[in-house]
Amino acid sequence: MDIAKVKRLIDEAIEENPTLFLVDWKVTPDNKIFILADGDQGLPIEEIVRISRHVEHNLNREECDFALEVSSPGLSTPLSMPRQYKKNIGRQISITLIDGKVLEGEIVEANEEAVELFWETREPKPVGKGKITVEHQEEFHYDTIQKAVIVVNFQ
Repeated sequence: MDIAKVKRLIDEAIEENPTLFLVDWKVTPDNKIFILADGDQGLPIEEIVRISRHVEHNLNREECDFALEVSSPGLSTPLSMPRQYKKNIGRQISITLIDGKVLEGEIVEANEEAVELFWETREPKPVGKGKITVEHQEEFHYDTIQKAVIVVNFQ
């Protein structure tokens, strides 16, 4: 299997629609091609079909048989690139930092270097008994995030 050709075909298919982006791809030793793509407004089935056809029709099964799978990241798939964070502004996210700390909050901003989260916690009052709600807003550089997943609320 010509890995460079596969990558070129994937890139060509993705570049046809500027709202799409490649999240990941791989070719296994037994010639299974996996393409994980996403879009700023999601990845419609028509685009999955178009990408799949572009790659499949430009590879020769007579030369090398292969399997092909094109999909979008599921909700449980960790975010891996800044564009995914930008796409999800306004949604709840759970992040695990490199130091093991886990936070859950709303994405309020995202750029190429970092994501900014807003969350509330219940903390002891500075004076007296009881707790108060405290708002937090903090920026986290992507290199400090070990794992980030979208939180699904069924309310």
